[in-house]
Amino acid sequence: MENKELDLNSIRLQIDEVDHKLAEALEARLNLVMQVADYKRSKGMQVKDAAREKIVIDKVAGYMNDPKYSIAVKNIMRGIIDQACILEESEISSKEARTLEIACFGPEASFTHQALETYFKGQKFNRHHFNTFDEVVESVSNGNMDYAVLPIENSSTGGITDVYDLLRQNDCSIVGEQCVKIEQNLMACEGASLETIKTVYSHPQGIKQTKEFFKDYPNIEKVPFFSTSKSAQEVSEKQDITLGAIASRMAAKIYGLKIIAPAINYNSNNTTRFVIISKKPEHDPLADKITMIVAVKHETGSLYKMLASFYHTGLNMMNLESRPMGSNNWEYYFFIDVSGNLQDPVVKDLLEEIQGNITFCKILGNYRSNREV
Repeated sequence: MENKELDLNSIRLQIDEVDHKLAEALEARLNLVMQVADYKRSKGMQVKDAAREKIVIDKVAGYMNDPKYSIAVKNIMRGIIDQACILEESEISSKEARTLEIACFGPEASFTHQALETYFKGQKFNRHHFNTFDEVVESVSNGNMDYAVLPIENSSTGGITDVYDLLRQNDCSIVGEQCVKIEQNLMACEGASLETIKTVYSHPQGIKQTKEFFKDYPNIEKVPFFSTSKSAQEVSEKQDITLGAIASRMAAKIYGLKIIAPAINYNSNNTTRFVIISKKPEHDPLADKITMIVAVKHETGSLYKMLASFYHTGLNMMNLESRPMGSNNWEYYFFIDVSGNLQDPVVKDLLEEIQGNITFCKILGNYRSNREV
């Protein structure tokens, strides 16, 4: 009797170990189910998919070495899938019902505003406008906002360095991006013309993107301002024919200004890429772009060796920006955009391979790329 009890206890201990592994496997599966729920919600898909469920159930039953367990396993899988569907429906319902709080750089009618409206189209949200990049990022990192939208790169003028620095310094993650074709327009109040305008306000990016136009008007002073839309608001409030603003058509309409000169940006394909950030990363099985920061060893060939790793793994590096560390002269952080998903074995190999040539690495986000404008 004693030996039988010992044998039973031994078997039960083994069952406990298997149950522990089973719990880990179930949790991993349900985490993936939540990602599927997000995808189905974004695409308007139904939760239940009978054909897919049958394939999954039959496949798992087929993994059994002993066929006598197949019927029991099929029943267990049906229960798991039923509970997963309940969780999916609950997740979708809660997100559809919830109103998101979203931070936006610049006032109404800014290009960031346009990016926000496009990216979050169809979702319920409250839009909150901030005057500085710092305020926008802080609103997410301190948990006051669910998401924030920020410009990070322009096809004519390159990366927006202040945003790169803030993303490195703060606790937040890139979860998406939205590209917007930018048309800069010179606008002013009624009665103004190119002959009366003496001063033009705009965000520094707006001024850079229109520098070729103003070469013909050297007497017009360009004054950097908070944002393009804030510039339009300022000119509208002052109603002074000597003042102008560089901003969007939406800004001209909202603030009651007339467009003096349309589409004055020198690049007709002028496009800005905006990033959507949140406090925590979001795991998307369809994410195909990674943004990361690295610092290489301060020794000969370290940057070359690090970049060679991207070549060896065959991953496409889409962007490389350098920013000075500040603490050490002539040493830099490198912001890298690369194609791939963090769950891809090739990406994991890359991250492991570069470790020997870097002193710092931070993944800013893994998200779906967007090049539509």
